[in-house]
Order: sequence, then C-alpha cells, then structure tokens
Amino acid sequence: MHIHAINLPQFVIVGPNVLPKIKEVLSRLIVREDVLLLRGEGFTKTPASAVRDFVAEMGLTAHEVAVKSPTEEVVSFVEGVIKETRSCTIISVGGGKIIDVAKIASHRQGIPFISIPTSAAHDGIASPIASIKGENGSASIMAHPPVALLADTNIIASSPKRFIISGCGDIIAKLTAVRDWRLAHRLRGEYYGEYAASLALMSAQLIRRNVDLIARGLEAGVRTVIEGLISCGYAMCIAGSSRPCSGSEHLFSHALDKLGKGSRALHGEKCGVGTIMMMYMHGGDWESVRAVLSRAGAPTTAKGLGLSDDDVLDALTIAHTIRPERYTILGESGISRNAAEDLARMTGVID
Repeated sequence: MHIHAINLPQFVIVGPNVLPKIKEVLSRLIVREDVLLLRGEGFTKTPASAVRDFVAEMGLTAHEVAVKSPTEEVVSFVEGVIKETRSCTIISVGGGKIIDVAKIASHRQGIPFISIPTSAAHDGIASPIASIKGENGSASIMAHPPVALLADTNIIASSPKRFIISGCGDIIAKLTAVRDWRLAHRLRGEYYGEYAASLALMSAQLIRRNVDLIARGLEAGVRTVIEGLISCGYAMCIAGSSRPCSGSEHLFSHALDKLGKGSRALHGEKCGVGTIMMMYMHGGDWESVRAVLSRAGAPTTAKGLGLSDDDVLDALTIAHTIRPERYTILGESGISRNAAEDLARMTGVID
C-alpha cells in the first residue's frame, strides 16, 4: 500500500495588483518575526522592493538576498542567512531559480516560504519539487510547496513573452509524463494516482483550447498559463512526487543540461520538443502536440532550441540514465543512436 502525505499551499491569490495582499497573507499566517526576502538581480528588483515596503508597513524586518543561480552553494548561503537573522519565513520574488532556492533552503531549515513568481516559465511556482544545479546538470529534489502563492498577472504579463510560451511547453509535457506514469504502473506496479494524473492532463488540455489567446498575449491567455502551472503544482503535491508532470520528455531536457547543451533554451521549450518525440514513441498524436506548440510560438525543432542534430541525438541516447529509478517509454536500456535519429527525423525535430 502506497502512503504519502499531501501538503498543499494554504493561500493562492491570482490576479492584477495582488502584491499588497502579502500583508493579509502574513497576518493570516501569524508571522510576527523577521522574514527573508529572496529576489533576482534583474526586473524582479521592483516588485521585490514593493513587497519589502508592504512587509515594513506591518512593522516586520525583511532581510534581502539577491539570488544568482540555483546551486548548492547558494542554498547553503541562504540557509546561513536564515540562521543568522533568525528569519521565520522566506518570501521569494522572482523566477524559477529564486523559488527553487527558497523551496530547498526553507525546507531544510524547517520554515515556510511564500512564492511570488514574476514569470510563468515552468511549473515550479506551486510544486514541492525543486531543481538544483550540480556538476552533472540539474537534479530534482523533493522539498515542500509554498505555504502561500501570490501570482500578479500584471507583473507576469510584462515579463518576456518567451517565458509564458516556455510555461506552455512545460504544461504540454504532462501529456507524455502521465503516459509514462501509467506505463510504469502497468509494467512495474508503481503507484499511480488517477486524480493527480487527471489534474495534470486537464491543464494540458486547457492550453490546447486557449493556445490562440496565449499566442496573442491576451490577459486571459496569460492567466490560463499561470493557473495551469499552479494546477500542475497541486498535481505533484497530491501525487507526492513529480510523476504526473515529469516523464521521458523531462529526461530529454535534463540530458541536454547534463551534456552542457541547450543553454540558450528555456526548460519548458526543451520539454516541449521532448514531448513531440516521446508522444511519437508512445504511439500518440505527436503532430497535434507539435501544432499546438507551433501556434503558441514555441520551438519545435533542434534549430529552434539552438541545438545541432548531434546534440539532440546525444541527449536521446543518454536520457534513460538521468533518473534510472524512473521508468518511462525509454525503458531501462534506452534507444540506439539509429533509433534516435529515426525518431528525431520522423517528428521533424531534425532535418
């Protein structure tokens, strides 16, 4: 019998101009001690400054740290600041790397964190899973979800459109992630949660139905992506793992990271291209996946990701080694280079 705890965010607020709501959230969480504010070094400075002012209005001190990259060294530094300042809560204002650092550092120090995303590039904004960079590329770590999430649609809509499109790719990836999960259940007896899987798939279907709104950059389209990413985060919380949201398509993306390739491409962009190929392997409608990504403005080829043909083939042949405990359509032994080339050419990922 599979047993796991389901830990969900207590407060989720989505809409325009929601940053002042941080005062209400902190009050309801009964936060009365110092907090640690993590932010990025770019355009996140402005919203982070606003959050700091709102915290100060409550008579609380916000210690501020700028995060450069999601590495173990940075996480350890943040943990040191938590201890030194005796901060009781982390507020993360920024993109995925800031949220990931907050997620891991707060989990290790036994304090909650609040997620205030400034972009919608991937599904980490509400999930319990964090990605940390190491010598062998990125590694996924189970931590905990945010205790609260404030997604300001005005701020996220003003971020580069490419980030929104990357979020689409990460959500579309659930189409193959769930298929991989089912496969592992059937062949390996792995736990499979129908509700979590359905939640992830629903998010992908909503992207399909609203892709034109997203492509036009309309507020309704941006909100669909944000809510889809939050829904995917909930799916992972309910499943107790990243299974409903991360399968063979993510292994392809992480394989590129391990090889040091695709640094110019965003995570969701790489996962989107991976989904096209893995859907073909599953015998599904890969052409529909490619069409949706194309309509959204996402890359669908190696060239679109800034990769060579060899980069794609190299990643495909080692993808199964990234997380050997996670069974996917790639199997235990992976695919040969000839099979990888046939796959990539058949789906139009390489010429």
